[in-house]
Amino acid sequence: MKIFLRYKYLIAVLLGFTLGAAVVAGGIFAYNFFYPSKSANAGVGTETTRNSTLPAQIGPADIPDIVDRVSNAVVFIETTVENRTAPNPFFDDPFFKEFFGDDFRIPDRVSRGIGSGFIISPDGYILTNDHVIEGASEVNVTVKGFAKPFKATVVGKDFELDLAVLKINSDSKLPSLTLGDSDKMRVGDWVIAIGNPYRLDHTVTVGVISAKGRPLAITDRSTGKTRVFKDLIQTDAAINPGNSGGPLISLNGEVIGINTAVNAEAQGIGFAIPINTAKEVLDELIKSGGVTRPYIGVYLQDITKDLADYFQLKSTDGALISYVLPGSPAEKAGLQQGDIILKVNDKPIKKSSDVSEIISKTKVDERIVLVIYRNGRTLYVPVKVGKKPS
Repeated sequence: MKIFLRYKYLIAVLLGFTLGAAVVAGGIFAYNFFYPSKSANAGVGTETTRNSTLPAQIGPADIPDIVDRVSNAVVFIETTVENRTAPNPFFDDPFFKEFFGDDFRIPDRVSRGIGSGFIISPDGYILTNDHVIEGASEVNVTVKGFAKPFKATVVGKDFELDLAVLKINSDSKLPSLTLGDSDKMRVGDWVIAIGNPYRLDHTVTVGVISAKGRPLAITDRSTGKTRVFKDLIQTDAAINPGNSGGPLISLNGEVIGINTAVNAEAQGIGFAIPINTAKEVLDELIKSGGVTRPYIGVYLQDITKDLADYFQLKSTDGALISYVLPGSPAEKAGLQQGDIILKVNDKPIKKSSDVSEIISKTKVDERIVLVIYRNGRTLYVPVKVGKKPS
């Protein structure tokens, strides 16, 4: 595609549900996923004093108690991924077929992946990461106390949020975990991570919440695609390959996060998706198999001082449209490359992420009005919000 050359030194930001604010925010670093080689709820908070020792703060009996209550609902996930081998055109030639036949063809490669997850309902729904089951032709789930693995069905998944819901069927009632409120967790609160690192099932590690609201861009090493997160929980609880999709649990015995990523170059730095993020889309994942996102289909960038001077603007407020996607709601509404969005539904726009934030809160097919600046004129442009393509 041709990008407007006058703005070639600026980075375009795709307007969507998750992109925008996370990309504009500073300090975004890339971390590695927990990719392996492809091969109940009793309150246990304790009152402490200033002179308490570390064991007294945690409560020596509390964590084993919590683990006993929740660990049976943490599952081991194993995937089978078929890597199709591109056919060699030589072996379709009659001459080669006569000598070698079909037996000489290179067979498809089969690789296996592992990860973690946790049961969220007695009837067998399981929450995990999308990257744990990505590309899998078969998913098997091992539940503690059951002799054989269950064959799982992928009910719903979302790439951007890195969430997936699986379903297993059992004749008996399955153990399940309670989803807590990640917004109530504070930096410094104790947390427990349970998972299956390196196939060591039900490994328990303990730490604290080191930070909240971490923005991160994480690249999938197998596909090259990048997920952009805006609001991850950082923890120093030891997390290793195979922990992906496992629960991060509070001292109330409730899930407050889903372990997702670790900084491979540092110790004591892991990340989890807040459980409230998952709760917002859980019903939609189960009912429709995915997450519907509103979009209008433009690439945006902030207004710099140079751009403000170029367009003879009084300030750097607004968002510049650097590209309009063909066939998008924006194109149908008549928006053009070089337009500057000043307001959306009468809400002033300071930066490009403001537009992303407003659009993310609208509904598909809802009509919005953009106030734009074009060639010295102020225009009002109605736009019908569309459904963002997968």
